[in-house]
Amino acid sequence: MNPSTALARVLADELARLGLREAVIAPGSRSTPLAMALAAHPRVRVHVRIDERSAAFCALGLARASGRPAAVVCTSGTAAANLHPAAVEAGQAGVGLLLLTADRPPELRDTGANQAVDQIRMFGSAVRWFSEVGVPEERPGMVGYWRSLAGRAWGWAAGADPGPVHLNIALRDPLVPDGDPSWVEPLDGRPGGAPWTAPEPVPEAAAVELPAVERGVLVCGDTGEDPAPFVAAAHAAGWPVLAEPTGNARYGPAAVGSYRHLLAVAEFAAAHRPEAVVTLGRVGLSRQVLAYLRTAGVHVACGGGPRYADPVRTAASVGAGRARVVVPGRRRGSGAWLASWQRADAAARAAVDAELDAGGLSEPRLARDLVAALPEGSLLVAGSSMPVRDLDGYARPRTGVRVIGNRGASGIDGLVSTAVGAALAHQAAGGGRAFALLGDLTLLHDQNGLLLGPGEERPDLVVVVANNDGGGIFSTLEQAEHPQVFERLFGTPHGVGADRVAAMAGWPHLLLDHPKQLPDALAEPGPRLVEARTDRVGQAALRARVQQAVAAAVRDME
Repeated sequence: MNPSTALARVLADELARLGLREAVIAPGSRSTPLAMALAAHPRVRVHVRIDERSAAFCALGLARASGRPAAVVCTSGTAAANLHPAAVEAGQAGVGLLLLTADRPPELRDTGANQAVDQIRMFGSAVRWFSEVGVPEERPGMVGYWRSLAGRAWGWAAGADPGPVHLNIALRDPLVPDGDPSWVEPLDGRPGGAPWTAPEPVPEAAAVELPAVERGVLVCGDTGEDPAPFVAAAHAAGWPVLAEPTGNARYGPAAVGSYRHLLAVAEFAAAHRPEAVVTLGRVGLSRQVLAYLRTAGVHVACGGGPRYADPVRTAASVGAGRARVVVPGRRRGSGAWLASWQRADAAARAAVDAELDAGGLSEPRLARDLVAALPEGSLLVAGSSMPVRDLDGYARPRTGVRVIGNRGASGIDGLVSTAVGAALAHQAAGGGRAFALLGDLTLLHDQNGLLLGPGEERPDLVVVVANNDGGGIFSTLEQAEHPQVFERLFGTPHGVGADRVAAMAGWPHLLLDHPKQLPDALAEPGPRLVEARTDRVGQAALRARVQQAVAAAVRDME
């Protein structure tokens, strides 16, 4: 057996023993041994994508939805460089990702050889750990080294501080099996399918107790952790829960769905300054929440282990640990604090609904109606620009839907591929259907993510696209106050309908003409694209009217 084949088979087997179940492969020559070994392994499901960046984000989606690291394999050169954006997102979001880059052997590096670039520590600080695996050789001791190395990589990717790991694997010819099964030592691993080095379990975190105050608030940001203990404690204490969509904590009587609008009303925010705020995960989707955190008497930041989120630098203490954090509830106060939030939330919701229902198809209404129409057990992937903010501002609290998004670095790149990977993992685990709410630039940026070869598994994924012909979020920001340069530099109109993208990829397409068409459009199986065309100026004006209506409704309560 040639050394490249031996190394690849051992790595694939050891990673499978450790728990690898999903691998995404981008075609290439130098990575042939890795691709063939993973494809042949009975415990690994392989997906093939022609675009390395798409492959990496597909693996990211598989890992995020399944909760276990996934692998992406590519050849050398710029192919490896294309994994960097997904590595950045995985590193910021705490998602386990195994970046397996094939490389040229040392004698071909820095010689002008084809597809040879410097891949050593290519991803810098984006990864939790890097190893230059070394050229495989047929000599005793290599099998133990390879299997031990796989265990270290898995431990970094799936540990208490999960994230991306980079293994750079230099391979010499021959790159395909030679038909000779012999090797200088047995290639087998531990008996009974056990891993060579068993990973240590993630330790239980110490309990974090809510501050003993009545005027407290729980703010749930993006996190891979289970928010249920925190939400239960907040309910017991009589605290309102302000949950961003990907926090998956927007449910129950204490959930304040319109908090984003309420905190934008100066009088309300001033009258509801908290004695304490507990944040879970990465918060900061809205400027209003960040400003509100600065007014808290005490701020406790929880979740994310050593990478806890404190963007405004106000945390007085940190609740270390991840999903196993236990938060005991405090004795409920008079109830007046939570009741005040609930009354304002009801008034705000009525004002929001009245504005949205008075018009036709709009981006805020699309977000609201989409969440309401999703079947139980659904997965929803939220786009990183206006879609996640519209879900935050307009979706009603509910259970039965899991929302994820790339909120680590919050980029729009790779979201189609992420959604495809997440849908495949969600459905493999016995979950329900999958949906995504994306903007038009996000779709165009990653349209290669729609490309599925004839032998590839096709997800039951409905991608809903809000197409405002450009960068709609900039119409809500300060850049819109500079009309002489706005349209070219920020609006960036492109004139491309999602039907043309769908035709390129062979996905069915439906253009919505009226909000009432949405439930029927969602009922059709995926993969498919559903498009709603809007205009940026009109949507910005609508959002402003909604905020004005909420402010008026809250002031009328006094």
